[in-house]
Amino acid sequence: MIFFFLIAPILTVMPLSFNAENFFTFTPAMLSFDPEGYSLKHYRDFFTNPDWQQALKNSVQIAPAATIISVSLGTLAAIGLSQPHVPFRRAIMAILISPMIVPLIISAAGMYFFYSRIGLQGTYIGVVLAHAALGIPFVIITVTATLVGFDKSLTRAAANMGANPVTTFFKVQMPLILPGVISGGLFAFITSFDEVVVVLFVGSAGQKTLPWQMFTGLREQISPTILAVATLLVIVSMLLLTTLELLRRRSERLRGLSPG
Repeated sequence: MIFFFLIAPILTVMPLSFNAENFFTFTPAMLSFDPEGYSLKHYRDFFTNPDWQQALKNSVQIAPAATIISVSLGTLAAIGLSQPHVPFRRAIMAILISPMIVPLIISAAGMYFFYSRIGLQGTYIGVVLAHAALGIPFVIITVTATLVGFDKSLTRAAANMGANPVTTFFKVQMPLILPGVISGGLFAFITSFDEVVVVLFVGSAGQKTLPWQMFTGLREQISPTILAVATLLVIVSMLLLTTLELLRRRSERLRGLSPG
C-alpha cells in the first residue's frame, strides 16, 4: 500500500498526458479505451512551442554546468574531509551539507540578497552557481560513502613508487571512487534540472527553466502540456535511477562487498 501511495500520482499523470482533450481528468472516451480519446498533441505542443523549447534549452544549459561545478568541488571536499588529520571535520561537513537541510525558500531568499549585492542577480552564472551549491552536498555524501571502503594503502604504495599526488589521484584513487562520483553527479544533475524555487528568486525571464515553465503553466495558463512534460521527466528520472543502481552494484564489486 505504501508503494502504491508513492507511485499513484505518476500512474495518474502518465496516461493523462495522452488525453485528446485539453482536460486534466479522464474523459469517457479514455475510460472506455476509445482510440479517439487518446492523442499525442500535448507532446507535439511541447516540441513545437517556442516557450517550452526555450525553457528546455535553458535547463540543458544550466544543469550540466552546475553539475560539473558540483562534482569538482564536492569530490575534492569529500576527499579532503576523509583525511583523519583535518581539524573540525564534523563542523565543516555539517556546513557543506546544510543546503540539503535548510528549507529551499530560506536558501533562495539568502541567495537573492547576496547575489543582488555582488551583481549576479538574474544572470546565467548566478543561476548555475546557485544550483551548484544545492548539488554539492549530494556529491559529498555519495563520494564520502564510496571512500569508506577505499584502501588507503593503495595511495601510499603509489607514493612509494614515485607517483605525485595528482598522478595518484587520477591513476589510483579516481578509478575506484568513480561510481560514487558519477552517482553524485547524477543526483546533482537531477537537483538542478528539477529545481524551481531558487531559480524563481535568482533567475530572470531569460533563465526560465523547464520546472519554472511548468509552474507558470499551472499558475497562469493551465496548459495540459505540463502532463506530457511531467511524463518525459519521469522517464528520464527512471533512466537515471537505473543508472545509479548499476553504478552502486559496480562500486560494491570494486570494493569487494559483493560477488562479481
